[in-house]
This record gives sequence, structure tokens and C-alpha cells, in this order.
Amino acid sequence: MNYPLSLQSVIDELGRLPGVGPKSATRMALWLMRQDRHDIDRLAQSIVHMADTLTLCDVCFNVTDDAGSCRMCSDDRRDRSIICVVEDTPALGAVEATGAFHGQYHVLGGLLDPLSGVTLESLKIRELLQRVKSSDVKEVILCLSPTVEGDATALQLARLLDVPNLVVSQPAAGLPVGGDVEFADAVTLARAVEGRLTLNN
Repeated sequence: MNYPLSLQSVIDELGRLPGVGPKSATRMALWLMRQDRHDIDRLAQSIVHMADTLTLCDVCFNVTDDAGSCRMCSDDRRDRSIICVVEDTPALGAVEATGAFHGQYHVLGGLLDPLSGVTLESLKIRELLQRVKSSDVKEVILCLSPTVEGDATALQLARLLDVPNLVVSQPAAGLPVGGDVEFADAVTLARAVEGRLTLNN
């Protein structure tokens, strides 16, 4: 269907969002068209404000609206001897939501994927190495997605982080809580067995 140019322009812009196809973009644009002007202005202003104020933390490279270091890096209550390395901000949010980690973070900005042009130089790896060498970091946790790219990135980082007295670890990978063993894929089950916990001392 041939939409008016102003509507088609919105559809085209929404279609650039990740995971949004032409049909979804059209539905969203038509929904927006029916909203009050006040709501449209508020949405537009929030997007512009985000673009004007968000930046990357000077220390961990998480998104922040604070100049310099983010709130987590500035929090003296967090354990500065442990750094959890994640691929992006959503991954950091997922780890933080567990409430189980109280150290520092480092956001790589992606995972190694040479076919897509993502190399060691594309990620915040040099900055991670500088943090480790210039502070009292005792452990680096590589909390990366269990994919081919995630595993390749973890292997490269483990090699680069071969520093005396530095522990490089990964979260245990295995069966989800409430999952059935019979329905687990072979790789997940193998990792669960390899990363098994000792129940008796």
C-alpha cells in the first residue's frame, strides 16, 4: 500500500530498529498516528534527550548520563578487586538484576566476530587490560554468552589476561532451574556435568 510520505517516513525509520520488520513498523507507525500530540511530543523529546545526554562511562563503558564515571564505578561500596566482563549493557543489566554480584563491570561493546568485522581492536579489550594492570584487581569473571562468538572471545581474553596472581573465571553453565535433563541439548548437559558442584566435603 502507498502511504502518505510523512507516514511512510516514520515506517521506514521504525523499520531500522533491531527486530522490527516492515509489518511491525507499519503497525507502530499507525498506532503513533492515533496518539495525542502531547504523547507524541513527549516521546520525541525523550528520544532527543537520550541522544543529547547519554554517553559511555570512562571506566567501564556502560551507558550513563553522568559525566566521567557511572554511578556503579563511583560507588565505593562495590568490590574493586573483581571485574565482571560482559558484552553489552543488557548483559550487564541481567547480571546486576541477580543481586549476586557486587564488584565492578567492564562492557566490551560486543563479541569477536571476524566475519562481521568485529576484531580485538573493535572491542574495549585494551582498556580492560589497562584496568587490570593499573589496579588491585584479583579476579576477572568472563560473563559472556555461551555462543561460538562468546566462547572465542572468552578464549582470547583468557590468553590476554594471563597475569600473575590474577584469577580468570567464568560463570558455571548448565541446566536451568526447573528444567528436565531429558530435554537438555548435548552441549548444555555436557557443560552442566563438567561444571558440577561438590555436595559433600
